[in-house]
Amino acid sequence: MPDPNPAALDFLLTRRSRPAKTLTTPVPDRATVETLLTAAARTPDHGKLEPWRFIVLAKPALARLAAMVPDRGAVLEVDPDKIAKAQAQYADADLAIAVISAPKPSEKIPQIEQVYSAGAVCLALLNAALAAGWGANWLSGWASHDRDFIRDGLGLADHETVAGFIHLGTETHAPPERPRPDLAQITTWIDA
Repeated sequence: MPDPNPAALDFLLTRRSRPAKTLTTPVPDRATVETLLTAAARTPDHGKLEPWRFIVLAKPALARLAAMVPDRGAVLEVDPDKIAKAQAQYADADLAIAVISAPKPSEKIPQIEQVYSAGAVCLALLNAALAAGWGANWLSGWASHDRDFIRDGLGLADHETVAGFIHLGTETHAPPERPRPDLAQITTWIDA
């Protein structure tokens, strides 16, 4: 017979990300961030490869990234509205954690499974922050997929990519519930 954890299950059934633009100070302190990172690092990683890492971005680092966005957007001919939105994502944030997908050479573990693990780390970090009472949101965007931006702004190696930016802070107001998937439309049961 299983040993249920009703509080954890209730949290997962009711969890809701908080829009990054509604987050403000205070933000979690270093000790709290380390606890959240510890929780996220418990994500399955298929062979203990740890094919991901974290970059904690404080306000000055986020401002530096925001300042890089217009030039990169112009070079890539990104729509001006998308440039402004991406710049605001960094400029308006007080704390974000970049989860970096950093696949390792392995004969046993395919690279795609390592990338999936980095995505799972993003969700684990997001849920850890929400469970700890912080507002949190997982974002990416065009700049996070631009090789020059992530190399120059975050110091990523050629084999590394951004799995996501987890924005953390104090929520200014709880968002309304949103429609959830219809399980009957997305689930197939195979009995034989």
